[in-house]
Amino acid sequence: MRRPVPILLLAIALALPLSLLAGRVWLDPATTPNATVILAELRLPRGVLALVVGAGLGAAGAAMQGYLRNPLADPGLFGIAPGAALGAVLSFWLGYAAQPYALPAFALVGAGGAMALLSLIAGRGNSVLLFTLAGMMIASLAGALMSLAISLAPNPFAMSEIVTWLMGALTDRSWSDVWLAAPLIVIGIALLLLAGRGLDALTLGEEAARSLGMEPRALQWLLIGGVGLTVGSGVAVAGIIGFVGLIVPHLVRPLTDRRPSSLILPSALAGALLVLVADMLCRILPLASELRLGIALSLIGAPFFLALLLRIRRETV
Repeated sequence: MRRPVPILLLAIALALPLSLLAGRVWLDPATTPNATVILAELRLPRGVLALVVGAGLGAAGAAMQGYLRNPLADPGLFGIAPGAALGAVLSFWLGYAAQPYALPAFALVGAGGAMALLSLIAGRGNSVLLFTLAGMMIASLAGALMSLAISLAPNPFAMSEIVTWLMGALTDRSWSDVWLAAPLIVIGIALLLLAGRGLDALTLGEEAARSLGMEPRALQWLLIGGVGLTVGSGVAVAGIIGFVGLIVPHLVRPLTDRRPSSLILPSALAGALLVLVADMLCRILPLASELRLGIALSLIGAPFFLALLLRIRRETV
């Protein structure tokens, strides 16, 4: 069995310095005026935040696919990302988004509300199907409420800000965003790693997993907490960034023994690398304005998703 973790760590170590220098104007630390300030206060926090957010989304995607035993599962199915986005949209709608920390605070409250609602609906049933349907219902409700908020926006400026934020980006992020998101995402990844043994048992089926000592309710709480912290915190500081949790587990799964527990950490590292590289490409593309990160990853993820569907179709025919 190959070991993907050292390879991914090396790739990140090579990509991060390149990301710090890349942009519409490539930095030359020796000749660019104020290069130290630009690197330390603008590009380094943006790069670190890309790594942190990508790691959270990758780990959440691997855990989701292991729990639902579905290679097409995505963290958005739990409804936590739409809940966080709804909270952020309300901060724009109510006019609080301009206040320091108000937007991420609203988003985290929205994620927490989605987590609480998910636990209330599905927490006692211990059924994977009920858990999935509850998440889909929350996601649908949050999406409908976001559409309502956009259609009833108090002014065109608020509507424009909402739509722009929902596209997802790391533009103009600072160290304060890193300090807000990083601790919560690290805790979330730790919870997902703790859920690894339960996810391994679940691959044998729910009844077999229970016979091996897997506690369904404890596993659900670990997943609610882990996915809620990783995805909710990422949405709070970067907006909606899709497809990361879907793509990276498939890319690293052939490099592991395919057990969910051995996939979570490599998926976190691969997610970090993917978001870092995608954000770097968004900065260097010769466009009139910088391409939004969420759009770029959707342009990458949609063809990948289609190819995955076609492969699954060929395998099942």
